[in-house]
Amino acid sequence: MQVQVISSVKEACSAKFTQKTAIAIDVLRATSTIVTALASGASSVVPAETVMDAKAIQRPGDVMGGERFCRKIAGFDLGNSPKEYEERTVSNRRIILTTTNGTRAIHKSMRADYVLAASLLNAEACARAALDLKRDIVILCAGSHDDFAIEDGLCAGLLVDHLKEISPIPIECDDFGNAMHAMYRDRSSRILETLLGSASGKRLQKLGSREDIEDCALVNSKGVVPFLSGEQIILR
Repeated sequence: MQVQVISSVKEACSAKFTQKTAIAIDVLRATSTIVTALASGASSVVPAETVMDAKAIQRPGDVMGGERFCRKIAGFDLGNSPKEYEERTVSNRRIILTTTNGTRAIHKSMRADYVLAASLLNAEACARAALDLKRDIVILCAGSHDDFAIEDGLCAGLLVDHLKEISPIPIECDDFGNAMHAMYRDRSSRILETLLGSASGKRLQKLGSREDIEDCALVNSKGVVPFLSGEQIILR
């Protein structure tokens, strides 16, 4: 099975996703938030690329969530902090989510046969689900403002580690995937430290959101697999 890792949304082109399973990653914080929301009982998450797109598809009863430049969007119900997506707030409700990087990555992945959303929180469950789909895999790191983000690369490396451990057939990675796997193996005991030291982590800490980073660093703490079905993400 072939596994390719793409460093950022800027490097993604639709041809790379055809007839594959795509795994979109935005550790800080979109895919961590999606995982948390669905684990908290949200009926679905609809990823919107822009604020205007999000408002255009809003229906009565929807929860509007999202951020621009790490800050909650004016007029929206929630931002992009996983801790906001509690059961009492999102249970049985549809969430419209738009973020600076993560929802763009999901939209970029839509040419794939299957699209999953992964974070450090659900990496093992996501790796198992991807293997079950029996397609070559492309892992898309959302990055930050079109640049590579180390926290997404760390998660990609964790996914590769699980894929290699679980797969009954050989996993062949591209060079970047092998590099991310090596980085993960080197830093596996320093996950939180790595996130705190990243550019995204430093930006969030300046905004008083260190707790978000701690929440997003809880490796394999959730067993859910967000799965794109049509225009919405549901639990697989």
